[in-house]
Parts: sequence; C-alpha cells; structure tokens
Amino acid sequence: MNFSSLYIVGCGDIGTRVARIAAAKKITVVSLSRGNKYPEETATAGIESQVCDLDTPETLSGLSLKNASLLYSAPPPGGGIIDTRVTNFLDSVKAGSEPGKIVYISTTSVYGDCGDELVTEERPVNPANHTARRRCDAEESFRVWGKERSVPVVILRVSGIYGPGRIPLQRIQSREPLLDEREVGYTNRIHSDDLATICMAALEKGEDGDIFNVCDGETSKMTDYFNAITDLMEVPRLPQVPLAEARKVMSPLMFSYMTESRKVSNRKMIEKLGITLKYPNMMEGLRSLL
Repeated sequence: MNFSSLYIVGCGDIGTRVARIAAAKKITVVSLSRGNKYPEETATAGIESQVCDLDTPETLSGLSLKNASLLYSAPPPGGGIIDTRVTNFLDSVKAGSEPGKIVYISTTSVYGDCGDELVTEERPVNPANHTARRRCDAEESFRVWGKERSVPVVILRVSGIYGPGRIPLQRIQSREPLLDEREVGYTNRIHSDDLATICMAALEKGEDGDIFNVCDGETSKMTDYFNAITDLMEVPRLPQVPLAEARKVMSPLMFSYMTESRKVSNRKMIEKLGITLKYPNMMEGLRSLL
C-alpha cells in the first residue's frame, strides 16, 4: 500500500523512530501525543506534532484521517481490563474521515503462559493478567471497528523491546533480585530499531486481518538477558531467589514476566513482510548499546 501521510497515535520512542523512517520517504507524518516527550525530534522535516489526550475525548475532536495510514502505539491506561483510550480514539473518528489502514502495536503477552510450545499467530489468546486483558480488548475493538468502517486492521504482537534508553539500568543499580533461572520461563525480544522497520513494513505490506508476532526469533530466559547486560557492563550479576520469595519481593507484573513462558515464532513476519533484522539476536543488539 502506498500512502502519502501517516498519523501516529502515542508518538513515543517507537513512534518517533517510525516517524523518522516515514519522513525520509517523503511521507507527511502527524504525531499525536499528550506532550513533547522527545523534544529533539520536533524539528524533523515532514513531522507535525499535535497534542491530544486519549483520556480526554474532547481533545480528539476534529481529527480527519481520510486517506492516511494510522499507527496506534499508545499504551492502555492503568487498571481494569478495558482499553478506554482505544475506545475514546475510535469514537472520535467521524464517518467519512477514516484512515486507509490501521496498524496496532499489541504484545505477545496476550498468549499467556505457553510452556515449551512454539507460539504462532494461530494460537488462541489466553491473557493471564489485567495488562494483557486490556491489550486483548484493544485488539478486538480495532477488529470490530475496522469491519464496521471497512478499514483494514493489522495487529503486531510485540515481544520485549530493548534498545537505547530501554536497558533496565535502574534495576541493575538497585540490585533487585531475579527469579531463580531454573524456574524462569522462556521469552523473546526485539530491538527498537528493528521494531520501527517492522512497523513501517506492516503499514506498507500488511493486509486486513493480518496478525504478526514480532521478535528476533531467538528464545532465551529473562535471567539470560540480565546476565548478558551485567557481564557486558562488567558488574556482578543480580542475585536470584526461589519462586516463593520472588512472589513476595517482586511486583505482580514483574513476577508475571518472570514466570510466564513463550517461545514465539517470527516466521510469518520475516516471510510476509520481507524483514531482514539488523539485530537478529540479543548479544548483537546489546553489544551495540553497551
């Protein structure tokens, strides 16, 4: 799909990276966010910034997305199992001003705990926490709205993102413990530069109803990730604690990250979107940062 304008809702780190790629292709970009989180990007040619608050519907009035593509990368609100921000946004789009395509950035956590099984896009969702349930709600909202308005919707289920500014230095510096590596589930990652490239490819090549798992294809454990970072930093590895203690000292969300297990396949993403990863494994990506 060729398009000349792109709206990015929730234009934070990943949205800004996509905006820069699009602007380099002479695509006019409009970034919609609550405030200027990345001030160094505001002067980039071809990128217009607009302030809107997805929690305040009146700030969304008057949006016209006709003939543009849309990347929705805003996170859901905290609490509950409904993504009210997606609802507010979709309610604000008047008939006749719909975008030509929507790409929604979701998460692989919607699959829940999958043990040692390979996770493809055909696997049913099974969210195990409220954060994942809100993502499932957003996916369904986009699908239903897209069918009602005849707008193609593409969903990217993204694994753990790392990259510049996304390394858990605070956790390392505070020496917060990890779950014993013998009890940690499997996980996947994607570098933020590669994710931006994949978002752009989904906008150009994704078709209505497409779901893509987004990861680098390497499966390891969360402890492997932290150990690799501390080793590259040449600092001691973080302590590890057994399951019973981890349940007490970790936040419910971090405990979920540590215990849920997913081995995610990226085959469909690679083949259909024609992706060549810049960082095909964790160590290459981390060395570029550290």
